[in-house]
Amino acid sequence: MNWYVFILVYLLILNIIGAVITIHDKKMARKGRWRTPEATLFAVCALGGSVGMYLTMKLIRHKTKKKKFMVGIPVVFFLQLIGAILLGFLISSR
Repeated sequence: MNWYVFILVYLLILNIIGAVITIHDKKMARKGRWRTPEATLFAVCALGGSVGMYLTMKLIRHKTKKKKFMVGIPVVFFLQLIGAILLGFLISSR
């Protein structure tokens, strides 16, 4: 398996996990039960689940009034994107 296939599979899994955690947090919020800590949500985002989490939050309207999520997650995504582009340039220049 090539390294880019591994990265794609990793990102797919992280984005699915991010979506599931976001949906679970919304369900728990509606029931008034224990919630997923915001630090956990941001950790999944930082590890690569930013796109899945952001799209899920917009789709199910969860945490859309919290600026740190509606601004923070896209910022994390764009930083990751810039990092991936720079890494790609470094690898291809070898």
